[in-house]
Amino acid sequence: MSDGDAAIAGRRGLFVVFEGPEGAGKSTQIARLAERMRSAGRDVLLTREPGGTRAGDAVRGVLLDPEQVIYPLTEFLLYSASRAQLVAEVIGPALASGRDVVSDRFTGASVAYQGYGRGLDLELVAALNDRVTGGLRPDLTVLLDIDPESGLRRAGARSSQDRLEAAGLPFHERVRRGYLAQAAADPTWLVVDASRPEEAVAEAVWAGVSGLLASREGAARA
Repeated sequence: MSDGDAAIAGRRGLFVVFEGPEGAGKSTQIARLAERMRSAGRDVLLTREPGGTRAGDAVRGVLLDPEQVIYPLTEFLLYSASRAQLVAEVIGPALASGRDVVSDRFTGASVAYQGYGRGLDLELVAALNDRVTGGLRPDLTVLLDIDPESGLRRAGARSSQDRLEAAGLPFHERVRRGYLAQAAADPTWLVVDASRPEEAVAEAVWAGVSGLLASREGAARA
């Protein structure tokens, strides 16, 4: 890495994404990580998919409505529209200003849910993901992994089912395979067993994030 590249790496905020099936505990772990990062002096912005913007929240209402009948390609295009708005309006500017961004889902969710889960062509999913994000990639993707049956049981215990939660166990099993396949192919993914106690999961997440922060700070000083 050149001196200029190191300087840029030091200024750009850290982009961390949480992925995982329904009931994996993403909301809890995102809140815990944000608190820990802020205690360490980091300026952290939280966001989510679909949503995170006024337009994206409107799309979210459609996508998660259990009364809606949405075809797989339509579903993916709606997620992509929300994602494009989120990157342009929120994530991109925050990272450029040096803020850290922690997002509940990103492009990996479309690969898992619309690619593996719905059966859309994976090359199409990858190409559109790349286009709507401008090639933006997370610095770290934390996959909170749990078997679908346990996850759906957790999700069902907290509220009425949304459209994705109601998709059925075989669908969610395909989603999990999609997540694990991405993690196996990409060293920037961290797989954490979400069936473990909450504190143990939080410590595993923090170990991954703090290690990445240390390596970035070292690169910026090089």
